[in-house]
Amino acid sequence: MDSPPTGGFKWPVRVYYEDTDAGGVVFYANYLKFFERARTEWLRAAGIGQHVLVQEHGIVFVVRHVEIDYHAPAKLDDELSITVAVEKMGGASVYFVQQAWRIDGEEARLLTSACVKVVCVDAGAMRPAPFPETVLQKIILLSNPS
Repeated sequence: MDSPPTGGFKWPVRVYYEDTDAGGVVFYANYLKFFERARTEWLRAAGIGQHVLVQEHGIVFVVRHVEIDYHAPAKLDDELSITVAVEKMGGASVYFVQQAWRIDGEEARLLTSACVKVVCVDAGAMRPAPFPETVLQKIILLSNPS
């Protein structure tokens, strides 16, 4: 068995019937949904509501690029832990490393890993925009909790 990262942000996910395909395993694209939800909860943990980003700052976060690897399948009723870690940041982008782990008691297995580039864009023009300073500081603080 593998060892999930200690510390960092984790979001629990239960696999429901609607998440599976005809073969009874999680449909590959649903991992992207799991990762999206975990990033949203990560932002919420930093005190950043996505609706506030639009209303107060006129920005939205959009996924620009994803690289994903599938290591093992998840199945109906599995308990997963989705991890979120910032790999690097730019003036208008953040690169996340995300993983999906199956947790079974004391055992864990890496199922899926991804690198996700998210870009901050102007909500009206849909063009890259720099992170507002207050948002940037919250992201940095959550990324480096020391």
